Amino acid sequence: MIYKRVALIGLGLIASSMAHAMRAQGLAGEIVGYAKSPETRAVAKELFCDRVTATAAEAVTGADLVVLAVPVGAMGAIAEEIAPHLAPGATVTDVGSVKQSVVDAVAPHIPAGVHFIPGHPLAGTEYSGPRSGFATLFQNRWWLLTPAPGVDGAALDRLRSLLTGMGANVDEMDVEHHDLVLAVVSHTPHLIAYTMVGVADHMRRVSSQEVIKYSASGFRDFTRIAASDPTMWRDVFLTNKDAVLDILGRFAEELFVLQRAIRMGDGEHLHAYFTRTRAIRRGIIEAGQDTAAPDFGRAATPPKEA
Repeated sequence: MIYKRVALIGLGLIASSMAHAMRAQGLAGEIVGYAKSPETRAVAKELFCDRVTATAAEAVTGADLVVLAVPVGAMGAIAEEIAPHLAPGATVTDVGSVKQSVVDAVAPHIPAGVHFIPGHPLAGTEYSGPRSGFATLFQNRWWLLTPAPGVDGAALDRLRSLLTGMGANVDEMDVEHHDLVLAVVSHTPHLIAYTMVGVADHMRRVSSQEVIKYSASGFRDFTRIAASDPTMWRDVFLTNKDAVLDILGRFAEELFVLQRAIRMGDGEHLHAYFTRTRAIRRGIIEAGQDTAAPDFGRAATPPKEA
């Protein structure tokens, strides 16, 4: 056991998966949960929480680890609410996919003697809610931490032990670099997926149902990404807008070059470009971040409830 009491604030995919993983590996003595919805709290109590509370303040009382697993835009208000109730020596972390805005919103509310270590698990599915979690979500996935200079070393090591105990690979980076990297590997690809599905939806409206009926793997995978939680992704784009707009600009430049190659019939350029991008896919597989199995190894059905 690494923590005696863990408080999960927000009980969606990430928090529920953490609870299942901690329980499976014996990493926490008690798991306490809070969510705004009474229905969510009831499901969490049934499936993975030892106790659920009606307020976030009550949930964090006596906890030695507090995990903020709410949308990025809600972090500041939650931090302000729980601040007077945090136990001395406790650690507060989060799972938001943008870090600068979380640090700006949360850090001012953290009292002296409490350790704030921002974090971000690079794991997830297109499913959301308390029934979507499963214990192996973090296996061989990266969990990035962005601790401030001078953070307590023992608190950092303890949190690392929890994350590796759940199967994650842990790395550290500074806040600004994190947000730029995530704009490349996650945020902009999601925005492109949303856009492509929006274009297809427009085509379907003005033509027929063929866009849906004959969806091949490319469009099908776009729709999988575009099915992600809309509240979370709205907040991501609003809070990491500078990095996303930077990468979108670069994307537009690349797209212009490809448009010109297609227009000019430059097959040599297209082949060379696609060869380079194919190598990146092989690198992801070799790094163990996906499988080479057909259909990307994804099951046709969502994960079973725990």
